[in-house]
Amino acid sequence: MVSGIPIFKQWVPGWAIKIILFSLILPTMVLFFLPFANINAAAGFYGSEPADIQFAVGLFYAGYVAFYSLERRFFTFLAAKEYFVVFTILEIAATVICYHTDELYLLFPLRFFQGMLFSSTVNLSLSLMFTRLHTERAREISFSVFFGMLICILPFNNLVTADLIDAFNFNIVYKVALFSYLPCLCAILISMNNVRLNVRFPLYKLDWQSFVYWGLMLVLLAYVCIYGQEYYWLEDPRIRCSVIAMPGATLLYVLRVKSMKRPYVHPGTFSFQNFRMSIFLLFILFICRFAINIINNFFGAILRLDPIHVSYVNTMNLIGLIIGVIISCAMILQKKNIRFMWIPGFLLLLAFHVTMWFLFNSEANENNFYLPLFMQGLGVGMIMAPTIVYAVSSVPVGMGPSASSICLATGYLGFCVSAALINYCELYSKSRHYNAFQDHLTKVDPAALHGLTARTGKLLHYGMAHQQAVKGGSKLLVDAVNKQGQIRFAMDYYEWMALMLVAVLLLIAIFPSLNKTVVYLRSRRLSPA
Repeated sequence: MVSGIPIFKQWVPGWAIKIILFSLILPTMVLFFLPFANINAAAGFYGSEPADIQFAVGLFYAGYVAFYSLERRFFTFLAAKEYFVVFTILEIAATVICYHTDELYLLFPLRFFQGMLFSSTVNLSLSLMFTRLHTERAREISFSVFFGMLICILPFNNLVTADLIDAFNFNIVYKVALFSYLPCLCAILISMNNVRLNVRFPLYKLDWQSFVYWGLMLVLLAYVCIYGQEYYWLEDPRIRCSVIAMPGATLLYVLRVKSMKRPYVHPGTFSFQNFRMSIFLLFILFICRFAINIINNFFGAILRLDPIHVSYVNTMNLIGLIIGVIISCAMILQKKNIRFMWIPGFLLLLAFHVTMWFLFNSEANENNFYLPLFMQGLGVGMIMAPTIVYAVSSVPVGMGPSASSICLATGYLGFCVSAALINYCELYSKSRHYNAFQDHLTKVDPAALHGLTARTGKLLHYGMAHQQAVKGGSKLLVDAVNKQGQIRFAMDYYEWMALMLVAVLLLIAIFPSLNKTVVYLRSRRLSPA
């Protein structure tokens, strides 16, 4: 990539360039986890199940990861301004269709396509940032800021969209995103020069076959992990066919990689020990990160908080993420030992899970959850960017794009495995505790009789007829048992996460190659572009 090229016109100030580059990423970032802003509202709008909405998020993620390595060919073919205009128009078109459709068979492919467009926007924006940054310090700051934005998407989405979704139909957010693209497009047309950052490379011999294999593996993985428990895993032919197809696509991809001079994703990155270690910890981090969905479900199902108040509570998590990214960025700039970032970060995650284990209850004050959510955000923020920078810097410069792609795929794997674990553990744990509670719900059990009498008496006090009050009291008792099952599942899952984090901390403490390891960037090219 050529440095010193006047990408933006001379009259455009530096602060305006930064705003333009980040505003190009922000609308598509909001669309990333948009269905998770209010999963019940999204399911109601599309007439689907919550699992379908979760799969829609997985498809966006899969499109982002699969297209990440192929996108660089389009980047070298088009000029920067032309590239931005084309892909922004495509994003506007995809958003318009999403706004007007309420059919899943149209939404699913569109979400995958939006993930591909997100990959393009992110890669070029990162590349333009790096062309304007001439020192290692500035490059590391920009890299940390980008991944900081990436991990802040979920609580940020909840905060900015909760009121909109509560007042309007779910698709109103697509209209807002649509209008947010227009200022970006106008700013590009006005402020950018029509220059190239690379020598024009024709679009022939595109490795679209590897893209298809890679995308197929990712989509099938999301399908199996999200729908597997609902369809009883291998008992369902759809899951069986998907499980069989995944190794088939993987085998075809491996055979193709071995026959290529320039593979789609270089497998040699896994030969570096530090890279394998960072990928493993990144996988653990994403499993812990998405465990926060259990808390959001707890707020809604047990404490009866509406999505607006849930988004307000999660503001502390967002603040923790921002502060954690700032701290980790400062430690990277000071070239601190990687242990000094990983151990405090995972200790904060461990403290969060242990604290939440004690706070799960059928009645609670939402103020009690501010500090644990802040700790979770602080821990994730301290780990995320250093781990990815560490992974990329652990391999030779030529393998940097492949390392970045594998980091994204690891995050996607963590998202899918987290969904599968939560679905499986929820069914297993809730049914186990429900059966244990049910053993005591007999007519001769004093606690059950007292609970039933108290609930029936409360309904009689409010004027309900005796026969209806008895039936209502029984239903309230069953509802209380279901709540306890949900609480016990959350406690069990967080207990397992805490034990896993203890093992991870021990591994970090005894891993020999981390004794004198610091994080730094050896290349300005951290994106495939």
